[in-house]
Amino acid sequence: MPEPVEAVLFDFSGTLMRAEPADRWVSAVLSEAGITLPDAEVRAWARRLEDAGGLPGGRSPMEVPDRFRDVWERRDLDPLAHQAAYTGLITHSGWPWPELTDVLYERSTRPQAWAPYPDTLPALSALAESGIRTAVISNIGWDPRPVLAAHGMARLFDAVVLSYEEGRCKPDPALFTAACARLDVHPRHTLMVGDNRRADGGAEAVGIRTFFVDPLPIEDRPEGFTPLLGEAGVGDAFGRGNGPPKLATEPLL
Repeated sequence: MPEPVEAVLFDFSGTLMRAEPADRWVSAVLSEAGITLPDAEVRAWARRLEDAGGLPGGRSPMEVPDRFRDVWERRDLDPLAHQAAYTGLITHSGWPWPELTDVLYERSTRPQAWAPYPDTLPALSALAESGIRTAVISNIGWDPRPVLAAHGMARLFDAVVLSYEEGRCKPDPALFTAACARLDVHPRHTLMVGDNRRADGGAEAVGIRTFFVDPLPIEDRPEGFTPLLGEAGVGDAFGRGNGPPKLATEPLL
């Protein structure tokens, strides 16, 4: 019989929230700079930046140039490396406005560049009302707390555990152990919710059960947390609770 759930750990990007579409990102930065381009050109630059992996929270780069490999490997452990990696990839894409390279990067840390999934706030509220502790645990090179606060989520978390503050990244088991210690809960009574089977699946090494969601566009994932709440025993509080979660059973990739 499964252990009772006392805490839930959540990944940030692609799990709780989703970065804005690349074309909207590019359009906003150009518009703020007073640059107007046809929609087709905006979309073309968005595709180039996505392919280069230059948008934090977006697609991973198809290839990391050798000159950026070191900062890329350290991006989630050092804020300066994070910025250097992504601004380097922006430049590598051929981005023709060097004065806007840092601006494009910095937009990724603004609340308006992020949106919660439709059921994020209801799910967190249901967990809180049921006395289940929650934490954000993220591989990230900048502080998402202001983003969480701006979207009304910060008050619903009992802890925030970030790779660059802890000096280690998922799937390192020690990061999950640290999160459980912060919540004063045993790993066996904890669920990990994420979208990356390799990184978030590291929780299983310390006995945490895992639950995976797809990092889909906001409009395509209206009820990703419904089965999670059923597993946590708060389906009624959420008003749905329609079946068991998709817990990881296959080998992690």
